[in-house]
Amino acid sequence: MTEAPAPLPVSPGGDPTASLIDLLTLGDLQGVRTDEDIFLGPSQRQPGQRVFGGQVLAQSIVAAVRTVEPDRDIHSMHGYFLRPGDANANITFGVERLRDGRSFSARRVHAYQNGKPILSMIASFQTADDGVEHQVRMPADVPDPESLPTTADLLGAFDHPVARHWAYERPFDIRHIDSPLYVSAKGPQQAVNAVWMKTFGPMPEDANLHRAALAYASDYTLLEAILRRHGLSWITPGMNVASLDHAMWWHRPARVDEWLLYVQDSPTAQGARGLAKGQIFNRQGELVATVAQEGMVRVPEGFVDGPPENQTR
Repeated sequence: MTEAPAPLPVSPGGDPTASLIDLLTLGDLQGVRTDEDIFLGPSQRQPGQRVFGGQVLAQSIVAAVRTVEPDRDIHSMHGYFLRPGDANANITFGVERLRDGRSFSARRVHAYQNGKPILSMIASFQTADDGVEHQVRMPADVPDPESLPTTADLLGAFDHPVARHWAYERPFDIRHIDSPLYVSAKGPQQAVNAVWMKTFGPMPEDANLHRAALAYASDYTLLEAILRRHGLSWITPGMNVASLDHAMWWHRPARVDEWLLYVQDSPTAQGARGLAKGQIFNRQGELVATVAQEGMVRVPEGFVDGPPENQTR
């Protein structure tokens, strides 16, 4: 049996982009088949010991891509997070070849740990084709990413494992347009959020790798539109947040090692669940992807609508 790399420890002195590439390099378990193609992938250690959801999404996409003809690109995926993943253990990916039509292919991917699925995803692929085109406009008057502080600028001085991980170990440089929600929720309580993002280093010339990496990054800040609306930060005492599902549509080619603007909003929250949507633009204003996710957001007992000092007046 082919062994995947061990979980990847990444330190402030390491190369986060190289670790992302390693995460997306899956082992093909030759000879291990049922009705699925089987692959094995590593996990990146996390402060909370749970696998980052974007990692499992991206690896599932890589596994599905490996079973599709190279002239068919992924254009959509819909996945459900079923169980928390163990960040100290490898993940097995089983790909079922649901259909190969004249121009579309469909794949079902299950990500397993300890024999149980932690993610179930269906992805669709299409050959290149011509047709009508339109898109929404990229927001105007957005500050350039070079003018905004990095996560390391904001959190680098904190001696805490989560702060160190966010500041130095994530493979994407994330820069918030509005005040970040890492330790406080300042400013108007509006159900919107936006960040610039790109990998810290260059990525290989592999369009499928860029698509998978974009899915990885799409899970970072999407639920912040919900948190911002209610004056919540990521360290609000007693709060519990988790991704429940994730849908993504790729519209146009994009490079994740170049700046991308991720604009997010939340149309509704209720029943300890909130819905968030995101649009990803390149610097030329092209809409390259759309994302939607429902998340569980449980707040402390007695919480109504954010701390009094953050209430909109």
